[in-house]
Amino acid sequence: MEEVSIGILALQGAFAEHQASLNRLNSSRKLNVILVRTLDDLHQCDALIIPGGESTTIALLARLAGLFEPLKEFMNTKPIWGTCAGAILLSQSVVGAKKGGQELLGGLSIKIARNGWGSQVESFEAPLDLNGLEESTRPFQALFIRAPVVLELQSSSDSPITVVARIPLSLLPPSLIEENMTEDDPRTIVALRQGRHLLTTFHPELTEDDRFHEYFVHKCVLIQ
Repeated sequence: MEEVSIGILALQGAFAEHQASLNRLNSSRKLNVILVRTLDDLHQCDALIIPGGESTTIALLARLAGLFEPLKEFMNTKPIWGTCAGAILLSQSVVGAKKGGQELLGGLSIKIARNGWGSQVESFEAPLDLNGLEESTRPFQALFIRAPVVLELQSSSDSPITVVARIPLSLLPPSLIEENMTEDDPRTIVALRQGRHLLTTFHPELTEDDRFHEYFVHKCVLIQ
């Protein structure tokens, strides 16, 4: 059976939790999980996960490790999944960046707000409405920690965006609710796929529910 190598950018953040989730999967192909800290590590990978953490710090450490530009090149041909901080890095533009700005890898046609749900003390859990995951009728209890918020889906002629999960409008923080807001407002989107790239604004790796890791492997990595 041919092996597939999935890297996890291991410079800062919840990379060990993603590693544990991938190791639990029962895949049709043998998964080789690589913690990526060097260019040689990256070159071994067929796909990559950028974990949650602190997006500015991850970008800085990637730059110092000589990985930032290679990561941009990697995105052109191979799948990447960004969770929370990783989602910010994969976005086309960001609102609420730290003073001095935020380096982005880009690649996904969205505008995102950094810490859009509030501070660490305003972290919360919520069940999601799912599209395309295994057992989609079974709720996924998502954990949001200083999570970004999708503000806008930007037009792209190259690859359409598929919404994979939304948070019910009734569970949005009061600070995000506006008059006449509808369930299909971009701010309710918490997981999406564009081409073979995946973005989640929450932390699937901090739960025992591995359906998003299964989705990434089967719908983004192994699909031809």
